[in-house]
Amino acid sequence: MSILAIDHVQLAIPEGGEPLARAFYGGVLGFGEIPKPAELAGRGGAWFRSGAVQLHVGVEADFRPAVKAHPALLVDDLAAILARARAAGAEIAEDAPLPGYARAFVFDPFGNRIELMQARSA
Repeated sequence: MSILAIDHVQLAIPEGGEPLARAFYGGVLGFGEIPKPAELAGRGGAWFRSGAVQLHVGVEADFRPAVKAHPALLVDDLAAILARARAAGAEIAEDAPLPGYARAFVFDPFGNRIELMQARSA
């Protein structure tokens, strides 16, 4: 018995935050929106996919952003994503590289922290 993969990561958003989530996760990070199953659609939120990576945002009544816990997304053009994030007015926190990776943190419109990592070529 073993864990095979992560199916998706979910972040919370406040009620009515779907348009901002679509602009950020779709426009800034480049995710495509995917339909939620009919039985979950009435709960609000939105689901996104890029390749094999799924990110779900769900409405939370007593919303508080995740400022320490975060997903770390591997990207192929960190500079381009950070440029789009800056153009959209997103908060960015540059951080020291990790061995083999350039990285930065970007905050979604609700204050959730997301780590972006790009492998450095050898």
